[in-house]
Amino acid sequence: MKVTQVSAFLENRPGRLLFLLNVLADAGVNIVAHNIVDASDFGIVHLIVKDAEQALKVLREAGLTCSSSEVLLITIPDRPGVLVREVLTPLAEAGINIEYSYAYAAPQTHDARIVLKVNDLPRACDILAQFECPEAKPSQG
Repeated sequence: MKVTQVSAFLENRPGRLLFLLNVLADAGVNIVAHNIVDASDFGIVHLIVKDAEQALKVLREAGLTCSSSEVLLITIPDRPGVLVREVLTPLAEAGINIEYSYAYAAPQTHDARIVLKVNDLPRACDILAQFECPEAKPSQG
């Protein structure tokens, strides 16, 4: 459930995302999910990858500023209301703040994968213990 997310800072100009993704592809780092947050002159690319250590290493070697953080990656049924009832409501009732989130679907299994950056990771893990993500393995960053 807990995974290492890699975040890279990029200038907001043509070709920078392509450069970052080529660095990872050339190093054989598989991307599971990504999200881009725009901040006018620069962007932050959040990545869930199969090998966070390798991703951080090659991105830094390529001169990119990057960091890692622990996030939750959970699998929920891809049905209306599940995210609200079984994830967001219990976290809100426990006073856990969601700093940001992104999701992707796994249509072949009828599941959705949700990435959550929260202010209290251990408590959120306890609250959402019934969910897991079989494709994600905790990695070191």
